[in-house]
Amino acid sequence: MDWSAPVDIYCERTDASFWSEPLNAVSNLAFILAALWASREACRRGIGRASVWLLIALAFVIGTGSFLFHTFATRWAGMADTLPILIFILAYAVTALALIGHATPERVTLYTVTMAGFFTATGFGIAQLNLDLNGTEGYLPALAAMIVISALTWSRSHPATPWFVGATLTFALSLTFRSFDMALCDVWPYGTHVFWHLLNGTVIALLLQALIRNTTRTEHP
Repeated sequence: MDWSAPVDIYCERTDASFWSEPLNAVSNLAFILAALWASREACRRGIGRASVWLLIALAFVIGTGSFLFHTFATRWAGMADTLPILIFILAYAVTALALIGHATPERVTLYTVTMAGFFTATGFGIAQLNLDLNGTEGYLPALAAMIVISALTWSRSHPATPWFVGATLTFALSLTFRSFDMALCDVWPYGTHVFWHLLNGTVIALLLQALIRNTTRTEHP
């Protein structure tokens, strides 16, 4: 595979130049701002929990990786864009379930295996439907996981419920904008992918705040 091969899959890009996607590139600041807000809140509350700081770091990496992809627009940059997102999704799902259930290390291991199996099975099932959503179908398992977590917190009257529900609704809207990016090129040449970034930055901000505001300084994992 030629990792330096150019990638052109967004409406805003019209050539191979570095700044051909200015809106898509600059809007990645939303992820950086989410990480900075989370860092400030975690420090203010004295949160030293490793999993929380890993997720904050991943939010920063997501913004950086996505910026690289929407400027260099190559296969290697695409990997820098998608890999941190996938790691964040799995890590967050496990951490959130551990928070809700006050899990022991053994249960955390079980959650990890269960969530990996859930994403694999859900992704395989969606693939069989042959959906054409401009690549958005790959994120539907994450939406399903967020709905499950929101339902669990709701059923237990968990104080993080508003944060999870807000993040889930925002993510559903961001997926919609991502799906229509190429379809609307003729009427809106800038595309809608920029809203995917802005809304997803909001999603990550809400998810991180849900954890930070509902954990203790020493709680594990």
